[in-house]
Amino acid sequence: MPDYKELYRILFQASTQAQQAMDAGEWLLARRILVKAQQLTEELYIAGEGQSDPEP
Repeated sequence: MPDYKELYRILFQASTQAQQAMDAGEWLLARRILVKAQQLTEELYIAGEGQSDPEP
């Protein structure tokens, strides 16, 4: 099972960084930050799909 807390942390951090870049007028940097975070979290999600929760 994917670690949703980690995926959320990555996306939230990227969102914060992208907002800071936009505030500075760095629109292309903001886009790169968001795209990179999206790609990373997609890769982590796919990698975690094959994992199952430990049985009690």
